Amino acid sequence: MSLRRQTHLYMNSKDKILSLPDLQVQVQAWHNQGQKIVFTNGCFDILHLGHVDYLEKARQLGDKLVLGLNTDASISRIKGPSRPLQDEMSRARVMASLLFVDAVVFFDEDTPLELIKAVQPDILVKGDDYTIENIVGQDVVTARGGEVKTVPLVKGYSTTNVVKKIENQNKL
Repeated sequence: MSLRRQTHLYMNSKDKILSLPDLQVQVQAWHNQGQKIVFTNGCFDILHLGHVDYLEKARQLGDKLVLGLNTDASISRIKGPSRPLQDEMSRARVMASLLFVDAVVFFDEDTPLELIKAVQPDILVKGDDYTIENIVGQDVVTARGGEVKTVPLVKGYSTTNVVKKIENQNKL
């Protein structure tokens, strides 16, 4: 297939960042097409191999991957005043640029519970550093017949580890 013919498959990253009402319309359209919706969430402050591997594995569990992205305010509340390292729109654009991420939506709460209730995914995914019983929203998803899964994480990769490595290099 020529590049010219492939361009209809390309989507601008900005177009994948949706408000909750727009996302709900999109998710309904995908459901109407018989597509399975996978949902995950996180801060994704500095994109690294662990994130890419995790999101690829999550997307392989269904047809569309919706990523709930913590706002700057929620990250600061959870991780402290020095975080996030990048603003929410920068993080959203980076995440939306990934081919295997179909939609990005912000949430400002400390957990994605209300977002999960609104999106009603078929599959809820987190890394294997969580147990299924401890995944926020697992009861909501399983109550409507959905699945909750964990995927293996690449050991040694986390934003905290990347930040520590940078800080240690700056001390040299």
